[in-house]
Parts: sequence; C-alpha cells; structure tokens
Amino acid sequence: MFEKRHEPLASKHIFLWRMLRSCGLAALAIVIALFIGMWGYHYFENMSWTDAYVNASMILSGMGPMGTLATEGGKIFAGSYALFSGLLFILIISLIMAPILHRFFHKFHMEDDEKPKRQLH
Repeated sequence: MFEKRHEPLASKHIFLWRMLRSCGLAALAIVIALFIGMWGYHYFENMSWTDAYVNASMILSGMGPMGTLATEGGKIFAGSYALFSGLLFILIISLIMAPILHRFFHKFHMEDDEKPKRQLH
C-alpha cells in the first residue's frame, strides 16, 4: 500500500488518492457505527428512528446521550456503544493520519539518506 524506504517518494496524485481512500474508509466506518447505534437505540429503547439517530450521533461524536434511558438493556447498550465509539475515534484518526505520517517519515528518511556519511577513523 505504501512505498518502501528505498523507493522514491510517491507523487502528489498518489498521495491525494491515498488520502481520499483513507477518508472514505473513515466515513464508511462512521456510517456503519451510526447504523449500529441507531439499531441499538431503536431495539433496546424502542426509540423512533429519528430519536435513535440523535442519540447515536451524540454518543458517536462524544457529546453524550440526549435523554435518560428507561431499560436495563438500553443502558448496557449505551455504555457498550460509548466504549465502542471511543475506540472507533482512535481508528478513524489512525486511518486519516496514516498517509500523512507515512509521507512525512518517508521524506525524512530520504533526506537522511542523501546526507553524506561520515567515516569513522
């Protein structure tokens, strides 16, 4: 997926394609996670799809639930979904940052390889 250390730096076109792909994967992960949250609130709390959307999006964004939960299943789901959302946040940041960090370190190592090596006497 990424070029190796001995390979030249990828073109801007390839880098932008990688960024687009990473952001697309991140967006897909958000949509899937939002659907999971909506389903859970709809199933466990008997919320309308609109209320389930609001609650799932608020948890997913780190804001917290909109209202009080009435059922034990709903409370367990909400806690589990909140933990899942926190881990998903780390995954999404990693997906978006991977091409940027790879390009930075690849360029850094290329510059390091271009410097003349000192010989030890």
